[in-house]
Amino acid sequence: MSSRKVRRTNKPATPKTTAGAPGVSADGEDGGYNAGIAVFSYIVGGILVWSLIGWGLDNLWGTRWIVLAGALLGAAGGFYLSHMHGLTSPDKSAGGDNAARGPSKDEDQ
Repeated sequence: MSSRKVRRTNKPATPKTTAGAPGVSADGEDGGYNAGIAVFSYIVGGILVWSLIGWGLDNLWGTRWIVLAGALLGAAGGFYLSHMHGLTSPDKSAGGDNAARGPSKDEDQ
């Protein structure tokens, strides 16, 4: 009978990220600037693509409002994609520093 050693670590849980997601490194850490660019490109890309689809449908059907609905749908879809890829997580700071969390609470004050 062989005994197995089980090593347990107390690592904090990280948000699920898709392998190969833009702005996320292989170890699951956010890319800071790269993550911001990825979120921006998802949202702007969604707006452009769905606005063009709406524009085409407007020309086909003779309406004028579908392009706006397409732009709103594209923005919402881009934000949804960036959120599902773990790029909009508010609980992590981008650079690893705690500057955005407010003043430090030193004990000697």
